[in-house]
Amino acid sequence: MKNLAGLMKQASQMQAKMQEAQAKLEATEAEGSAGAGMVTVRLSGKGELRSIRIDPKLADASEMEMLQDLILAAHADAKRKVEAITSEEMSKVTGGLQLPPGMKMPF
Repeated sequence: MKNLAGLMKQASQMQAKMQEAQAKLEATEAEGSAGAGMVTVRLSGKGELRSIRIDPKLADASEMEMLQDLILAAHADAKRKVEAITSEEMSKVTGGLQLPPGMKMPF
């Protein structure tokens, strides 16, 4: 029974660390850019779009298709950065424990 109590204590500590990491991630933002900085987007640590900044030169109606592509590319860039930050933070919490494929943190 002593081992079970120790295991429960470790699980409780890990849960507290997980909640702390999740709060830290919620406060984190990542910026992605495309077109040599002509389009930038900011995402929260949860992947929510926070802002889009577009160089005024791209507001030409004949450039709309390129603008749309750059917004998508900048979003993808920021999303990759958020995922890297999330992975790094969760690795700190789990002590490098590898999760089964398809299992994402935070739950």
